[in-house]
Amino acid sequence: MRRDRPCSSVQPVVGLALSLALHALVFTLAFKPFGALTVKPNPPAHEQRATVLVIRPPEPEKSAPEPAPAAPRAEGSALPRTPNPAPEVFALVEPGAPVAPHELASLAAPPAPTAAEWAFASTYKLKNSKAYRYTWGQQVRSMMGTAVEGPDQGMVRFRIEIAPDGSLTRLDTLWSTSAVAERLARQAINSMPQWPPTPTGKPLVFEKTISFSPFASDGPPLYKDDCLPDPPVFSNPFAWDGTSARTPVQAKPPDKPDPQALEDCIKQLPQDSIEAESARDQRVMDQWGWGSSSVRR
Repeated sequence: MRRDRPCSSVQPVVGLALSLALHALVFTLAFKPFGALTVKPNPPAHEQRATVLVIRPPEPEKSAPEPAPAAPRAEGSALPRTPNPAPEVFALVEPGAPVAPHELASLAAPPAPTAAEWAFASTYKLKNSKAYRYTWGQQVRSMMGTAVEGPDQGMVRFRIEIAPDGSLTRLDTLWSTSAVAERLARQAINSMPQWPPTPTGKPLVFEKTISFSPFASDGPPLYKDDCLPDPPVFSNPFAWDGTSARTPVQAKPPDKPDPQALEDCIKQLPQDSIEAESARDQRVMDQWGWGSSSVRR
């Protein structure tokens, strides 16, 4: 009869327990380096820092160093003498005493129109005989003499009527800023020789301003736009006489010139000079400023 050993059933249980213990130890050691079983401490709280900007006042300028004390002077020696500055001289002007006048500005009279200029003026019919009116004013100004800065300078505006044969029939003063300018202009007009006949063969009526000043002169006119029709005169479209129907008046558009007549007229225009362009720019600048002058454009 076979007899069972008492330790035969205990050995498998002990071996299983040892195997489980060894596997648990291996897993524990395997995951520990990767932080599976480590607990990280909380990071420290972020400290807030405040920056204070201090503005210092500017440092005072350094004063000049004080001179070193002079060496003691020996007895009997003379003191050094410094040259005295020249005294300032003030000229005392008594009240009412005459003051030395400064150099006054002056402008000589322009040359009188030549025979060729008068011949051209007597044949130019456009724009109410523009060339005739300018030549007439230049002749008057050339006989008035030199304009000098002072109370005698000024301008005078006349209304003139010239007969078809060139004789003066009417002369009215519209306004004047200088009695001397008006007197000299009238003397020149009364002593002028017989003028050429008017270009149209009809009485010529116009207004002319004579400038007797060292700072202004009447330059030659431009002729390049004389063939174009005059722009329409402005009239208030809403003006009402109180009795008629209140209907706005439409401005009449300017008439278009005939192309062939315009071409023929342009061929007869004289060549404008540089002086005429400069005079036109100066007149526009004096009236409206540089914005309307062709020099700016």
